[in-house]
Amino acid sequence: MKPIKDPFPTIYDVAQASGLSIATISRALNTPEKVSPATRERVMRVIEEVGFVPKADARARALQSTGRIGVVTPFFTAPSFVARLRGIADTLSPTNYEMVVYPVDSSERINHYIQTLPLTRSLDGLIIVSMAITDEDAKRLRDYQVETVLIEFPHPSLNTIEIDDFEGGLMAAQYLIGKGHRRIAFLGVADLPEYAINPENRRLFGFRKAISRAGLSLPESYVCNVPYRIELNESARHLLDLPDRPTAVFAATDLQAMGLLKIAREKGLRVPEDLAIIGFDDIDFADYVGLTTIRQHMYRSGKMAVELLLSRLKQPDIDVQHIKLQLELVERNTV
Repeated sequence: MKPIKDPFPTIYDVAQASGLSIATISRALNTPEKVSPATRERVMRVIEEVGFVPKADARARALQSTGRIGVVTPFFTAPSFVARLRGIADTLSPTNYEMVVYPVDSSERINHYIQTLPLTRSLDGLIIVSMAITDEDAKRLRDYQVETVLIEFPHPSLNTIEIDDFEGGLMAAQYLIGKGHRRIAFLGVADLPEYAINPENRRLFGFRKAISRAGLSLPESYVCNVPYRIELNESARHLLDLPDRPTAVFAATDLQAMGLLKIAREKGLRVPEDLAIIGFDDIDFADYVGLTTIRQHMYRSGKMAVELLLSRLKQPDIDVQHIKLQLELVERNTV
């Protein structure tokens, strides 16, 4: 690679050093899905080597606060994610910071954000919601001094706001067992995209543990994975058509619990007399339909993520914090 003498390298310098066209470099930065992973990695490596900052005004921004907090999130229209974003937005509102949302719809997109956002220096801090962060990702964020808070996915070297999903599964099963149920099923999530984390699996592990401790069994036919939405597939209907159908179901999310509630009523089953249903999340609509659920404080997680991030911006030398929010059983009408 030829040395770059310009103290403020441009995209032309990156093209010269990499042997790629300016158009290819631009695509790698702005539409990473349109170039191969090898080309994207080559471009990012050269960008770091020459010290190129993609934004024209980034050098000026690097010398002062940008007034912008980035939020990287998948499923940003799903009820549970909306609640978290509301907590973030409401907490930032009285400050001098604005929220910039970076939606994720692919692994390439999250990788692109992690690679380019630190380079642009266009953010004062970053909140990453429900996304897996590798050790390499975490190192990159630290090396570029991007203050970061993770929500739901813990990493030892980054600040995190999390819950104990295993404990949530335990709580749900123990509650149903305490109500006298012995045939208890689990409704998990199917067809998650490859970039999504799966906290529902940890809820299932906790659920299985409580079932086992009580001396009960969990047949494979009682573990059913359905889409993450209210309109469920035939698997959920089949669960309620079993000859020895369950008398209670723990749904890993409230959306699925509501979908099962709809199916049960279509089949003439009384809830909770014939079928008890408990969800997880406590989204806003859960109260409206009277759903018993395990509440995770989603609004509070967004609020606390902002508070933690702002404290780190004021005092970057304070220790990394891992805050675990307590879960809460909310009893309503479906158990």
